[in-house]
Amino acid sequence: MQYPENSIAALKHAIELNCAGSEFDVWLTSDDSLVLNHDPVYHSLEMERATYAELSKYPLANGEPLPTLRKFLLAGIANNNSTRLILEIKPSKLSKERGEEVAGKVVSLVNALGAKKYVTYISFDYNILKTILKEDPSAITQYLNGDQPPEQVKADGIAGLDYHYLVFKKYPQWITAAKQLHLQLNAWTVNDSADMKWLLDSGFHYITTNEPELLFKIVKERKGR
Repeated sequence: MQYPENSIAALKHAIELNCAGSEFDVWLTSDDSLVLNHDPVYHSLEMERATYAELSKYPLANGEPLPTLRKFLLAGIANNNSTRLILEIKPSKLSKERGEEVAGKVVSLVNALGAKKYVTYISFDYNILKTILKEDPSAITQYLNGDQPPEQVKADGIAGLDYHYLVFKKYPQWITAAKQLHLQLNAWTVNDSADMKWLLDSGFHYITTNEPELLFKIVKERKGR
């Protein structure tokens, strides 16, 4: 069964499947509400220029209200013994400074709710990850954009590379270097079985996919060899 992206229903399904993690995307609205949505626009409304009241007039495809980060985190830490909450902070379309402000607000909320042990932070904005580490030096972070070599990521205290799988195919030496530096390796968004098998053969710690059942099937088959 398909659930809308960034829905609490999708999160709960990932936990039921014992997925290693469930990824979601965070924006700050014009009235300082932290809410979830993949894209910068939701029903023709810009996430950063609209209020939560304006955005919440439009439910998700399954009828669920547009989730706030608070409600999502509370759902994610309830009865969860297996699934990390992979929290992506989207780069601000308004300014770099706003992105860093969002990072501070997110870290504060995560820690206030006692969700820190569940959360891995990811972003395409390198400065956002640096801000997170200033706020909480022990936070687990991974970089998404694919333009930094493992040595620089390690030097900046970021815990892993979370790049598009084609980046790793272009720079396979980064896989070896990341392992030598004890960095986490993740690849996104992998929905093809051949690519999944290549990443498993390459020793990746995590694979981001919209097809978790397919990935679990491949893993199970490989264990049964």
